[in-house]
Amino acid sequence: MTILLKRVYESPAPHDGFRILVDRLWPRGVSRSAAHIDLWLKDVAPSTALRKWFGHDPTKWAEFRDRYFSELSSNPEAIEQLNAHVHRGVVTLVYAAKDTEHNHPVALKAYLENSNEHA
Repeated sequence: MTILLKRVYESPAPHDGFRILVDRLWPRGVSRSAAHIDLWLKDVAPSTALRKWFGHDPTKWAEFRDRYFSELSSNPEAIEQLNAHVHRGVVTLVYAAKDTEHNHPVALKAYLENSNEHA
């Protein structure tokens, strides 16, 4: 199981494998053809309310992760769909956030790795 993370503004690469956009909104300034997205899975993104509450504030990171994991746990269909791709080969979770350490794909990757470890 290989899950990579990449900003949508970075050039796609062959080693990216299956590219999944995990943002609820399409990234600004990026055409669909330039993004090279294989799947847009909006349902694994945080709710609008949670995203706005977090606001990419690193001081809220731990609480954001807890709340986001709770949202993910209540959305098994989307997680199953994502896991189906993860188990087939390399998957790159694509996102638009500027902060590469405190964003929902970082949390999503940890959630997937932890849930697959205990499966």
